[in-house]
Amino acid sequence: MSGVVGLLFFGGIILGVVLGVYVLKLVQKQKYQDAETRAQGIIAKAKKEAETIKKEAILQAKDTLLQMKADFERETRDTKKELQNLEKRLVQKEENLERKSNILDVREKELLSREREIDNLEKELTRKNEELAVVLEEQRRVLENLAGMSAQEAKQMLIEAIEEEARHDAAMLVKKIESEAKEIADRKAKEIIALAIQRYAGDFVAEKTVSVVALPSEEMKGRIIGREGRNIRTLEAITGVDLIIDDTPEAVVLSAFNPVRREVARISLERLISDGRIHPARIEEVVGKVTEEVEQSIREAGEQATFDVGVYGVHSELIKLLGKLKYRTSYAQNVLQHSIEVAFICGIMAAELGIDQRIAKRAGLLHDIGKAVDHEVDGPHAVIGAELAKKYGESPEVVHAIEAHHDDVAPESILAVLVQAADALSGARPGARKELIETYVKRLEELERIAKEFKGVGKAYAIQAGRELRVIVESDFVDDAEIIMLSRDIAKKIETEMTYPGQIKVTVIRETRAVEYAK
Repeated sequence: MSGVVGLLFFGGIILGVVLGVYVLKLVQKQKYQDAETRAQGIIAKAKKEAETIKKEAILQAKDTLLQMKADFERETRDTKKELQNLEKRLVQKEENLERKSNILDVREKELLSREREIDNLEKELTRKNEELAVVLEEQRRVLENLAGMSAQEAKQMLIEAIEEEARHDAAMLVKKIESEAKEIADRKAKEIIALAIQRYAGDFVAEKTVSVVALPSEEMKGRIIGREGRNIRTLEAITGVDLIIDDTPEAVVLSAFNPVRREVARISLERLISDGRIHPARIEEVVGKVTEEVEQSIREAGEQATFDVGVYGVHSELIKLLGKLKYRTSYAQNVLQHSIEVAFICGIMAAELGIDQRIAKRAGLLHDIGKAVDHEVDGPHAVIGAELAKKYGESPEVVHAIEAHHDDVAPESILAVLVQAADALSGARPGARKELIETYVKRLEELERIAKEFKGVGKAYAIQAGRELRVIVESDFVDDAEIIMLSRDIAKKIETEMTYPGQIKVTVIRETRAVEYAK
Protein backbone atom coordinates (compact mmCIF):
# COMPACT_ATOMS: atom_id res chain seq x y z
CA MET A 1 0.00 0.00 0.00
CA SER A 2 2.79 2.35 0.80
CA GLY A 3 4.45 1.47 -2.53
CA VAL A 4 1.39 2.51 -4.47
CA VAL A 5 1.20 5.75 -2.60
CA GLY A 6 4.84 6.45 -3.39
CA LEU A 7 4.29 5.77 -7.07
CA LEU A 8 1.33 8.06 -7.14
CA PHE A 9 3.28 10.79 -5.41
CA PHE A 10 6.18 10.41 -7.80
CA GLY A 11 3.80 10.40 -10.77
CA GLY A 12 2.18 13.60 -9.51
CA ILE A 13 5.55 15.31 -9.34
CA ILE A 14 6.38 14.31 -12.90
CA LEU A 15 2.99 15.50 -14.10
CA GLY A 16 3.51 18.84 -12.35
CA VAL A 17 6.90 19.24 -13.95
CA VAL A 18 5.54 18.50 -17.38
CA LEU A 19 2.66 20.94 -16.90
CA GLY A 20 5.12 23.64 -15.68
CA VAL A 21 7.34 23.18 -18.74
CA TYR A 22 4.34 23.40 -21.03
CA VAL A 23 3.02 26.52 -19.35
CA LEU A 24 6.52 28.13 -19.53
CA LYS A 25 6.71 27.44 -23.27
CA LEU A 26 3.28 28.99 -23.77
CA VAL A 27 4.39 32.13 -21.87
CA GLN A 28 7.60 32.41 -23.86
CA LYS A 29 5.74 32.00 -27.13
CA GLN A 30 3.33 34.77 -26.15
CA LYS A 31 6.29 37.10 -25.28
CA TYR A 32 7.94 36.33 -28.61
CA GLN A 33 4.75 37.14 -30.47
CA ASP A 34 4.38 40.42 -28.54
CA ALA A 35 8.01 41.39 -29.25
CA GLU A 36 7.60 40.60 -32.93
CA THR A 37 4.46 42.73 -33.04
CA ARG A 38 6.28 45.68 -31.40
CA ALA A 39 9.27 45.29 -33.76
CA GLN A 40 7.00 45.37 -36.79
CA GLY A 41 5.37 48.52 -35.40
CA ILE A 42 8.75 50.23 -34.89
CA ILE A 43 9.87 49.25 -38.40
CA ALA A 44 6.67 50.55 -39.87
CA LYS A 45 7.03 53.84 -37.94
CA ALA A 46 10.68 54.21 -39.01
CA LYS A 47 9.75 53.61 -42.67
CA LYS A 48 7.03 56.24 -42.37
CA GLU A 49 9.43 58.79 -40.82
CA ALA A 50 12.09 58.04 -43.44
CA GLU A 51 9.54 58.60 -46.16
CA THR A 52 8.56 61.92 -44.59
CA ILE A 53 12.23 63.05 -44.32
CA LYS A 54 12.84 62.03 -47.91
CA LYS A 55 9.88 64.06 -49.10
CA GLU A 56 11.01 67.09 -47.08
CA ALA A 57 14.56 66.80 -48.48
CA ILE A 58 13.21 66.62 -52.00
CA LEU A 59 11.07 69.70 -51.40
CA GLN A 60 14.00 71.61 -49.86
CA ALA A 61 16.27 70.66 -52.75
CA LYS A 62 13.65 71.88 -55.19
CA ASP A 63 13.33 75.19 -53.31
CA THR A 64 17.13 75.64 -53.29
CA LEU A 65 17.31 74.86 -56.99
CA LEU A 66 14.57 77.36 -57.74
CA GLN A 67 16.33 80.00 -55.63
CA MET A 68 19.68 79.37 -57.39
CA LYS A 69 17.94 79.55 -60.73
CA ALA A 70 16.35 82.86 -59.80
CA ASP A 71 19.72 84.27 -58.57
CA PHE A 72 21.42 83.13 -61.73
CA GLU A 73 18.78 84.73 -63.91
CA ARG A 74 19.04 87.99 -61.92
CA GLU A 75 22.85 88.05 -62.17
CA THR A 76 22.60 87.28 -65.85
CA ARG A 77 20.23 90.20 -66.35
CA ASP A 78 22.55 92.54 -64.39
CA THR A 79 25.59 91.41 -66.33
CA LYS A 80 23.78 91.80 -69.60
CA LYS A 81 22.69 95.28 -68.59
CA GLU A 82 26.27 96.25 -67.65
CA LEU A 83 27.55 94.90 -70.95
CA GLN A 84 24.96 96.93 -72.81
CA ASN A 85 26.00 100.11 -70.91
CA LEU A 86 29.66 99.39 -71.58
CA GLU A 87 28.95 98.85 -75.26
CA LYS A 88 27.06 102.14 -75.35
CA ARG A 89 29.98 103.98 -73.71
CA LEU A 90 32.45 102.42 -76.12
CA VAL A 91 30.36 103.55 -79.05
CA GLN A 92 30.27 107.09 -77.61
CA LYS A 93 34.04 107.10 -77.09
CA GLU A 94 34.58 105.88 -80.62
CA GLU A 95 32.41 108.69 -81.93
CA ASN A 96 34.32 111.23 -79.80
CA LEU A 97 37.66 109.91 -81.02
CA GLU A 98 36.53 110.14 -84.60
CA ARG A 99 35.33 113.70 -84.06
CA LYS A 100 38.64 114.65 -82.40
CA SER A 101 40.55 113.02 -85.24
CA ASN A 102 38.69 115.17 -87.73
CA ILE A 103 39.46 118.28 -85.65
CA LEU A 104 43.17 117.31 -85.49
CA ASP A 105 43.27 116.88 -89.25
CA VAL A 106 41.85 120.36 -89.69
CA ARG A 107 44.37 121.85 -87.23
CA GLU A 108 47.24 120.02 -88.90
CA LYS A 109 46.32 121.62 -92.19
CA GLU A 110 46.17 125.02 -90.49
CA LEU A 111 49.61 124.47 -88.88
CA LEU A 112 51.13 123.50 -92.20
CA SER A 113 49.73 126.66 -93.73
CA ARG A 114 51.12 128.78 -90.85
CA GLU A 115 54.53 127.11 -91.11
CA ARG A 116 54.73 128.11 -94.74
CA GLU A 117 53.79 131.68 -93.82
CA ILE A 118 56.42 131.73 -91.02
CA ASP A 119 59.09 130.44 -93.40
CA ASN A 120 58.27 133.24 -95.80
CA LEU A 121 58.34 135.82 -92.97
CA GLU A 122 61.66 134.44 -91.72
CA LYS A 123 63.23 134.77 -95.15
CA GLU A 124 61.92 138.33 -95.40
CA LEU A 125 63.26 139.15 -91.92
CA THR A 126 66.68 137.70 -92.76
CA ARG A 127 66.84 139.87 -95.86
CA LYS A 128 65.86 142.97 -93.89
CA ASN A 129 68.42 142.20 -91.16
CA GLU A 130 71.14 141.99 -93.79
CA GLU A 131 70.07 145.33 -95.22
CA LEU A 132 69.93 146.81 -91.67
CA ALA A 133 73.43 145.50 -90.88
CA VAL A 134 74.77 147.22 -94.00
CA VAL A 135 73.04 150.47 -93.03
CA LEU A 136 74.32 150.24 -89.40
CA GLU A 137 77.87 149.63 -90.59
CA GLU A 138 77.68 152.72 -92.80
CA GLN A 139 76.23 154.77 -89.92
CA ARG A 140 78.93 153.48 -87.53
CA ARG A 141 81.67 154.58 -89.92
CA VAL A 142 80.06 157.99 -90.23
CA LEU A 143 79.77 158.35 -86.41
CA GLU A 144 83.38 157.24 -85.86
CA ASN A 145 84.55 159.85 -88.37
CA LEU A 146 82.49 162.54 -86.66
CA ALA A 147 83.44 161.53 -83.04
CA GLY A 148 87.09 160.83 -83.68
CA MET A 149 87.00 157.46 -81.76
CA SER A 150 86.22 153.85 -82.53
CA ALA A 151 83.06 152.04 -81.47
CA GLN A 152 85.08 149.88 -79.06
CA GLU A 153 86.49 152.99 -77.34
CA ALA A 154 83.02 154.53 -77.04
CA LYS A 155 81.66 151.26 -75.63
CA GLN A 156 84.46 151.07 -73.07
CA MET A 157 83.83 154.68 -71.99
CA LEU A 158 80.13 153.96 -71.57
CA ILE A 159 80.83 150.78 -69.61
CA GLU A 160 83.20 152.61 -67.23
CA ALA A 161 80.64 155.34 -66.60
CA ILE A 162 77.88 152.81 -65.92
CA GLU A 163 80.22 150.74 -63.73
CA GLU A 164 81.18 153.73 -61.58
CA GLU A 165 77.54 154.68 -61.12
CA ALA A 166 76.62 151.06 -60.30
CA ARG A 167 79.40 150.82 -57.72
CA HIS A 168 78.22 153.96 -56.01
CA ASP A 169 74.62 152.73 -55.94
CA ALA A 170 75.76 149.29 -54.74
CA ALA A 171 77.83 150.85 -51.94
CA MET A 172 74.86 152.92 -50.80
CA LEU A 173 72.61 149.85 -50.93
CA VAL A 174 75.11 147.71 -49.00
CA LYS A 175 75.43 150.40 -46.33
CA LYS A 176 71.65 150.63 -46.04
CA ILE A 177 71.29 146.83 -45.83
CA GLU A 178 74.07 146.57 -43.21
CA SER A 179 72.45 149.30 -41.13
CA GLU A 180 69.02 147.65 -41.29
CA ALA A 181 70.49 144.21 -40.60
CA LYS A 182 72.40 145.53 -37.59
CA GLU A 183 69.28 147.16 -36.17
CA ILE A 184 67.22 143.99 -36.70
CA ALA A 185 69.99 141.78 -35.28
CA ASP A 186 70.39 143.98 -32.17
CA ARG A 187 66.65 144.02 -31.56
CA LYS A 188 66.34 140.28 -32.10
CA ALA A 189 69.33 139.55 -29.85
CA LYS A 190 67.84 141.69 -27.08
CA GLU A 191 64.51 139.89 -27.43
CA ILE A 192 66.17 136.47 -27.25
CA ILE A 193 68.30 137.41 -24.23
CA ALA A 194 65.32 138.94 -22.44
CA LEU A 195 63.22 135.87 -23.16
CA ALA A 196 65.99 133.56 -21.90
CA ILE A 197 66.34 135.48 -18.65
CA GLN A 198 62.57 135.66 -18.21
CA ARG A 199 62.07 131.92 -18.78
CA TYR A 200 64.93 130.99 -16.47
CA ALA A 201 64.07 132.94 -13.35
CA GLY A 202 66.01 130.63 -11.05
CA ASP A 203 66.48 131.42 -7.40
CA PHE A 204 70.08 131.83 -6.37
CA VAL A 205 71.51 130.42 -3.16
CA ALA A 206 75.22 130.93 -2.55
CA GLU A 207 76.75 127.74 -1.18
CA LYS A 208 79.96 129.12 0.20
CA THR A 209 82.62 126.66 1.25
CA VAL A 210 83.06 127.00 4.99
CA SER A 211 86.69 127.22 6.07
CA VAL A 212 86.10 128.01 9.77
CA VAL A 213 85.03 125.32 12.26
CA ALA A 214 83.41 126.49 15.50
CA LEU A 215 84.58 124.88 18.76
CA PRO A 216 82.43 124.27 21.83
CA SER A 217 85.20 125.60 24.09
CA GLU A 218 88.81 126.73 24.13
CA GLU A 219 89.82 123.43 25.75
CA MET A 220 88.98 121.64 22.49
CA LYS A 221 91.97 123.32 20.79
CA GLY A 222 94.34 121.39 23.00
CA ARG A 223 92.57 118.09 22.27
CA ILE A 224 92.75 118.81 18.54
CA ILE A 225 96.48 119.51 18.77
CA GLY A 226 97.07 116.42 20.89
CA ARG A 227 100.12 115.31 22.81
CA GLU A 228 103.19 116.83 21.11
CA GLY A 229 100.92 117.81 18.17
CA ARG A 230 100.30 114.24 16.97
CA ASN A 231 96.55 114.74 16.38
CA ILE A 232 96.88 117.87 14.27
CA ARG A 233 99.79 116.40 12.30
CA THR A 234 97.78 113.26 11.55
CA LEU A 235 94.75 115.29 10.43
CA GLU A 236 96.86 117.56 8.22
CA ALA A 237 98.77 114.63 6.69
CA ILE A 238 95.65 112.60 5.85
CA THR A 239 93.49 115.46 4.53
CA GLY A 240 96.18 117.62 2.93
CA VAL A 241 94.73 120.70 4.67
CA ASP A 242 96.49 123.17 6.96
CA LEU A 243 94.83 123.69 10.35
CA ILE A 244 95.41 127.16 11.75
CA ILE A 245 94.82 127.33 15.50
CA ASP A 246 95.50 130.87 16.71
CA ASP A 247 94.00 133.37 19.12
CA THR A 248 90.64 133.37 17.37
CA PRO A 249 88.20 132.43 20.14
CA GLU A 250 86.51 129.04 19.79
CA ALA A 251 87.38 128.59 16.10
CA VAL A 252 89.79 126.67 13.90
CA VAL A 253 90.65 127.89 10.39
CA LEU A 254 91.11 125.38 7.56
CA SER A 255 93.37 126.42 4.67
CA ALA A 256 93.74 124.52 1.37
CA PHE A 257 93.59 125.24 -2.35
CA ASN A 258 91.60 122.05 -3.01
CA PRO A 259 87.96 122.73 -2.01
CA VAL A 260 87.08 119.01 -1.83
CA ARG A 261 89.91 118.28 0.61
CA ARG A 262 88.88 121.29 2.66
CA GLU A 263 85.30 119.99 2.81
CA VAL A 264 86.50 116.53 3.87
CA ALA A 265 88.64 118.11 6.61
CA ARG A 266 85.77 120.33 7.80
CA ILE A 267 83.26 117.47 8.10
CA SER A 268 85.83 115.17 9.70
CA LEU A 269 86.83 117.76 12.29
CA GLU A 270 83.19 118.51 13.15
CA ARG A 271 82.50 114.79 13.66
CA LEU A 272 85.58 114.32 15.80
CA ILE A 273 84.59 117.28 17.96
CA SER A 274 81.05 115.96 18.28
CA ASP A 275 82.27 112.44 19.11
CA GLY A 276 84.93 113.61 21.58
CA ARG A 277 87.36 110.79 20.76
CA ILE A 278 90.31 112.46 19.08
CA HIS A 279 93.41 110.32 18.48
CA PRO A 280 95.31 109.26 15.33
CA ALA A 281 93.50 105.93 14.83
CA ARG A 282 90.09 107.56 15.23
CA ILE A 283 91.12 110.42 12.93
CA GLU A 284 92.10 107.98 10.18
CA GLU A 285 88.82 106.09 10.57
CA VAL A 286 86.63 109.22 10.45
CA VAL A 287 88.53 110.79 7.53
CA GLY A 288 88.20 107.54 5.54
CA LYS A 289 84.43 107.39 6.06
CA VAL A 290 83.95 111.09 5.30
CA THR A 291 86.06 110.79 2.13
CA GLU A 292 83.81 108.01 0.85
CA GLU A 293 80.69 110.02 1.72
CA VAL A 294 81.99 113.15 -0.02
CA GLU A 295 82.95 111.17 -3.13
CA GLN A 296 79.46 109.63 -3.19
CA SER A 297 77.98 113.10 -2.73
CA ILE A 298 80.11 114.38 -5.61
CA ARG A 299 78.87 111.63 -7.96
CA GLU A 300 75.26 112.19 -6.93
CA ALA A 301 75.58 115.96 -7.42
CA GLY A 302 77.03 115.46 -10.92
CA GLU A 303 74.35 112.94 -11.89
CA GLN A 304 71.60 115.19 -10.50
CA ALA A 305 72.94 118.14 -12.49
CA THR A 306 72.88 116.17 -15.77
CA PHE A 307 69.40 114.90 -14.94
CA ASP A 308 68.06 118.37 -14.12
CA VAL A 309 69.44 119.85 -17.33
CA GLY A 310 68.41 116.87 -19.48
CA VAL A 311 71.92 116.01 -20.73
CA TYR A 312 72.63 112.29 -21.08
CA GLY A 313 75.57 110.12 -22.10
CA VAL A 314 78.18 112.20 -20.24
CA HIS A 315 81.36 110.30 -19.34
CA SER A 316 81.51 109.17 -15.71
CA GLU A 317 84.72 111.15 -15.10
CA LEU A 318 83.10 114.35 -16.35
CA ILE A 319 80.11 113.67 -14.08
CA LYS A 320 82.53 113.34 -11.16
CA LEU A 321 84.23 116.61 -12.08
CA LEU A 322 80.81 118.29 -12.33
CA GLY A 323 80.05 117.12 -8.81
CA LYS A 324 83.30 118.66 -7.56
CA LEU A 325 82.07 122.06 -8.74
CA LYS A 326 79.53 121.88 -5.90
CA TYR A 327 82.39 122.75 -3.55
CA ARG A 328 83.83 125.49 -5.77
CA THR A 329 82.67 129.12 -5.68
CA SER A 330 83.44 132.18 -7.79
CA TYR A 331 82.74 135.49 -6.08
CA ALA A 332 80.45 133.54 -3.70
CA GLN A 333 78.52 132.07 -6.65
CA ASN A 334 78.38 128.27 -6.57
CA VAL A 335 80.02 127.07 -9.79
CA LEU A 336 77.81 123.98 -10.19
CA GLN A 337 74.65 126.06 -9.81
CA HIS A 338 76.15 128.60 -12.23
CA SER A 339 76.84 125.83 -14.78
CA ILE A 340 73.26 124.53 -14.54
CA GLU A 341 71.96 128.07 -15.00
CA VAL A 342 74.17 128.64 -18.06
CA ALA A 343 72.93 125.34 -19.54
CA PHE A 344 69.29 126.38 -19.20
CA ILE A 345 69.93 129.85 -20.67
CA CYS A 346 71.88 128.31 -23.59
CA GLY A 347 69.03 125.88 -24.29
CA ILE A 348 66.41 128.65 -24.30
CA MET A 349 68.42 130.90 -26.65
CA ALA A 350 69.26 127.95 -28.92
CA ALA A 351 65.56 127.09 -29.22
CA GLU A 352 64.81 130.67 -30.25
CA LEU A 353 67.57 130.56 -32.90
CA GLY A 354 66.60 127.12 -34.23
CA ILE A 355 69.80 125.42 -33.03
CA ASP A 356 70.02 121.98 -31.40
CA GLN A 357 69.00 122.56 -27.76
CA ARG A 358 70.66 119.36 -26.49
CA ILE A 359 74.16 120.26 -27.65
CA ALA A 360 73.68 123.87 -26.41
CA LYS A 361 72.71 122.64 -22.92
CA ARG A 362 75.63 120.21 -22.97
CA ALA A 363 78.14 122.96 -23.78
CA GLY A 364 76.62 125.27 -21.16
CA LEU A 365 76.73 122.62 -18.44
CA LEU A 366 80.38 121.70 -19.14
CA HIS A 367 81.74 125.20 -19.88
CA ASP A 368 83.39 125.61 -16.42
CA ILE A 369 84.44 121.96 -15.99
CA GLY A 370 88.09 123.10 -15.92
CA LYS A 371 87.50 124.86 -12.59
CA ALA A 372 87.23 121.43 -10.92
CA VAL A 373 90.97 120.84 -11.48
CA ASP A 374 92.43 124.31 -12.17
CA HIS A 375 94.09 124.25 -8.74
CA GLU A 376 95.96 121.12 -9.82
CA VAL A 377 96.70 121.91 -13.51
CA ASP A 378 98.37 125.06 -14.85
CA GLY A 379 96.54 127.18 -17.41
CA PRO A 380 93.22 128.99 -17.91
CA HIS A 381 90.22 126.96 -16.79
CA ALA A 382 88.59 127.29 -20.25
CA VAL A 383 91.56 125.59 -21.96
CA ILE A 384 91.79 122.96 -19.22
CA GLY A 385 88.06 122.24 -19.54
CA ALA A 386 88.31 121.91 -23.34
CA GLU A 387 91.15 119.38 -22.99
CA LEU A 388 89.12 117.36 -20.46
CA ALA A 389 86.01 117.41 -22.69
CA LYS A 390 88.07 116.29 -25.68
CA LYS A 391 89.73 113.54 -23.62
CA TYR A 392 86.39 112.10 -22.51
CA GLY A 393 84.74 112.01 -25.92
CA GLU A 394 82.78 115.26 -26.22
CA SER A 395 82.04 116.56 -29.73
CA PRO A 396 84.33 119.18 -31.38
CA GLU A 397 81.51 121.78 -31.21
CA VAL A 398 81.23 121.41 -27.43
CA VAL A 399 85.03 121.40 -26.98
CA HIS A 400 85.37 124.62 -28.99
CA ALA A 401 82.51 126.32 -27.09
CA ILE A 402 84.20 125.49 -23.75
CA GLU A 403 87.60 126.72 -24.95
CA ALA A 404 86.23 129.98 -26.40
CA HIS A 405 83.86 131.08 -23.63
CA HIS A 406 86.48 133.50 -22.19
CA ASP A 407 88.09 134.37 -25.57
CA ASP A 408 91.14 132.16 -24.99
CA VAL A 409 90.50 131.29 -28.62
CA ALA A 410 88.31 133.23 -31.04
CA PRO A 411 84.71 131.89 -31.16
CA GLU A 412 84.03 130.27 -34.53
CA SER A 413 80.47 129.02 -34.08
CA ILE A 414 77.09 130.26 -32.92
CA LEU A 415 77.24 127.73 -30.08
CA ALA A 416 80.46 129.31 -28.73
CA VAL A 417 78.87 132.78 -28.80
CA LEU A 418 75.76 131.45 -27.03
CA VAL A 419 77.88 129.98 -24.22
CA GLN A 420 79.74 133.29 -23.86
CA ALA A 421 76.45 135.21 -23.63
CA ALA A 422 74.84 132.77 -21.19
CA ASP A 423 77.96 132.76 -18.98
CA ALA A 424 77.94 136.57 -18.86
CA LEU A 425 74.20 136.67 -18.12
CA SER A 426 74.47 134.16 -15.28
CA GLY A 427 77.38 135.94 -13.64
CA ALA A 428 76.17 139.51 -14.18
CA ARG A 429 72.55 139.27 -13.04
CA PRO A 430 71.71 140.87 -9.67
CA GLY A 431 72.45 138.66 -6.68
CA ALA A 432 74.56 136.15 -8.57
CA ARG A 433 77.99 137.18 -7.40
CA LYS A 434 79.34 139.17 -4.49
CA GLU A 435 82.43 141.30 -4.29
CA LEU A 436 83.25 144.37 -2.26
CA ILE A 437 82.73 147.44 -4.45
CA GLU A 438 85.92 148.99 -3.12
CA THR A 439 87.97 145.94 -4.13
CA TYR A 440 86.31 145.82 -7.54
CA VAL A 441 86.90 149.51 -8.31
CA LYS A 442 90.44 149.32 -6.99
CA ARG A 443 91.29 146.46 -9.32
CA LEU A 444 89.90 148.32 -12.35
CA GLU A 445 91.82 151.49 -11.42
CA GLU A 446 95.01 149.46 -10.96
CA LEU A 447 94.63 147.92 -14.42
CA GLU A 448 94.20 151.34 -16.05
CA ARG A 449 97.12 152.77 -14.06
CA ILE A 450 99.51 150.03 -15.17
CA ALA A 451 98.57 150.57 -18.82
CA LYS A 452 98.98 154.37 -18.67
CA GLU A 453 102.54 154.03 -17.31
CA PHE A 454 103.78 152.90 -20.72
CA LYS A 455 105.01 155.47 -23.23
CA GLY A 456 102.65 156.31 -26.06
CA VAL A 457 99.46 155.17 -24.27
CA GLY A 458 96.71 157.76 -24.64
CA LYS A 459 93.77 156.11 -22.89
CA ALA A 460 93.08 152.83 -21.08
CA TYR A 461 89.73 151.27 -20.18
CA ALA A 462 89.09 148.21 -18.00
CA ILE A 463 85.93 146.50 -19.31
CA GLN A 464 83.98 143.25 -18.83
CA ALA A 465 84.32 143.37 -15.04
CA GLY A 466 88.09 143.64 -15.33
CA ARG A 467 88.51 140.67 -17.65
CA GLU A 468 89.67 142.85 -20.57
CA LEU A 469 91.88 145.93 -20.79
CA ARG A 470 91.46 148.16 -23.86
CA VAL A 471 94.51 150.36 -24.50
CA ILE A 472 94.42 153.15 -27.11
CA VAL A 473 97.85 154.38 -28.18
CA GLU A 474 98.88 157.57 -29.98
CA SER A 475 99.75 156.75 -33.57
CA ASP A 476 102.52 159.40 -33.68
CA PHE A 477 104.56 157.63 -30.97
CA VAL A 478 103.74 153.92 -31.52
CA ASP A 479 103.75 152.16 -34.90
CA ASP A 480 102.03 148.92 -35.94
CA ALA A 481 105.02 146.75 -35.11
CA GLU A 482 105.44 148.16 -31.60
CA ILE A 483 101.84 147.54 -30.44
CA ILE A 484 102.50 143.77 -30.34
CA MET A 485 105.38 144.20 -27.93
CA LEU A 486 103.40 146.82 -25.97
CA SER A 487 100.47 144.44 -25.36
CA ARG A 488 102.87 141.73 -24.24
CA ASP A 489 104.73 144.11 -21.86
CA ILE A 490 101.47 145.33 -20.30
CA ALA A 491 100.28 141.74 -19.77
CA LYS A 492 103.59 140.77 -18.13
CA LYS A 493 103.44 143.75 -15.77
CA ILE A 494 99.83 142.92 -14.79
CA GLU A 495 100.89 139.33 -14.02
CA THR A 496 103.75 140.61 -11.86
CA GLU A 497 102.00 143.35 -9.87
CA MET A 498 98.37 142.19 -9.51
CA THR A 499 96.39 139.33 -8.02
CA TYR A 500 93.16 138.49 -9.89
CA PRO A 501 90.90 135.53 -10.69
CA GLY A 502 91.00 133.92 -14.13
CA GLN A 503 92.80 135.88 -16.84
CA ILE A 504 92.82 139.39 -18.30
CA LYS A 505 92.79 140.07 -22.04
CA VAL A 506 94.95 143.05 -23.12
CA THR A 507 93.88 144.69 -26.41
CA VAL A 508 96.02 147.50 -27.86
CA ILE A 509 94.34 149.69 -30.49
CA ARG A 510 96.17 152.07 -32.86
CA GLU A 511 94.35 154.14 -35.43
CA THR A 512 95.33 156.94 -37.79
CA ARG A 513 92.86 159.75 -38.46
CA ALA A 514 93.06 162.37 -41.20
CA VAL A 515 90.95 165.50 -40.59
CA GLU A 516 90.34 168.30 -43.10
CA TYR A 517 87.80 171.11 -43.18
CA ALA A 518 85.91 172.33 -46.25
CA LYS A 519 85.73 176.13 -46.30
